[in-house]
Amino acid sequence: MTVVWVTGAKGFIGQNLIRYLVHHDQTVSGLGHGALPPETAKIEGISHWINGDIDAYNLQQLLKQAGKPDCIYHLAGGSSVGMSLQVPAEDFRRSVIATSNLLEWARIQIPNVRIVITSSAAVYGNNDQEKIPEFGCYTPFSPYGFHKRATELLCESYAQAFSLKIAIVRLFSVYGPGLRKQLLWELCCRLQLSPEVLQLHGTGDELRDWLYIDDAAKILVQAGQLSSASPFIVNGATGKGICVRDVAKLLCKIWGSRSEITFSGKQHAGNPFSLVADTRYAQEMGIEAQCELSDGLEKYVDWFRHSQKV
Repeated sequence: MTVVWVTGAKGFIGQNLIRYLVHHDQTVSGLGHGALPPETAKIEGISHWINGDIDAYNLQQLLKQAGKPDCIYHLAGGSSVGMSLQVPAEDFRRSVIATSNLLEWARIQIPNVRIVITSSAAVYGNNDQEKIPEFGCYTPFSPYGFHKRATELLCESYAQAFSLKIAIVRLFSVYGPGLRKQLLWELCCRLQLSPEVLQLHGTGDELRDWLYIDDAAKILVQAGQLSSASPFIVNGATGKGICVRDVAKLLCKIWGSRSEITFSGKQHAGNPFSLVADTRYAQEMGIEAQCELSDGLEKYVDWFRHSQKV
């Protein structure tokens, strides 16, 4: 049976990735912030859990408890553009320092392990191209984007200098049941109040590439199988750009709301206007998202309504 570790295991993507891995009969251990009672770990299928930072001591403790992993999914790190603007040094520590700690420890202790790094479309920044290929222009727009790019460069250096087998997945706009922040959560919270007018930030014309969480988990696993000392780098996305206005309209329709949707005209600091992936390389490698946005939004609305009744 394959043994895997997940860092940042208690985050939105981490929890869903663990469910996917356990469903596919993989033995999963985790490292992240927050206590995890044994009974909860058993329910979630987590064999061993370490509560703490990504550092040599905690990684060594997990090695003693869980044994050598075949693959490490490194999801720990900063996850918010806004937070990176407020406390950039903390975002740097969580993303860059944590990744450096993991790579250096793995180089010495388990050099044959496969490592999957979750990066972000934010490394591309305010790219003028409608669809962004993996090897294009890097113009990060926020500390978050710069720090993600720095982690990528660290990975490239360790892969090429020490032959670590690494895959980097640049995830675009991941969404799905369980996500309690960002646009969809905000929309549902407001629609619950049945407003006549629904005003959102931005212009409404911002383009995003929406990736359903189940597809994101599958792409991470597929990328892990292709990890290499090159390293392997791929966009995790659908290749379809949909503006925020259309997403809001579609969600309102699914909700059954007739709210008028308006926009402030002001963009969030650090957020590029357009982030849409070129997925031709991913498709060539057999990596492709399956869930249509309308289906994903229906699942999200169903989850939100159920979660409010519990």
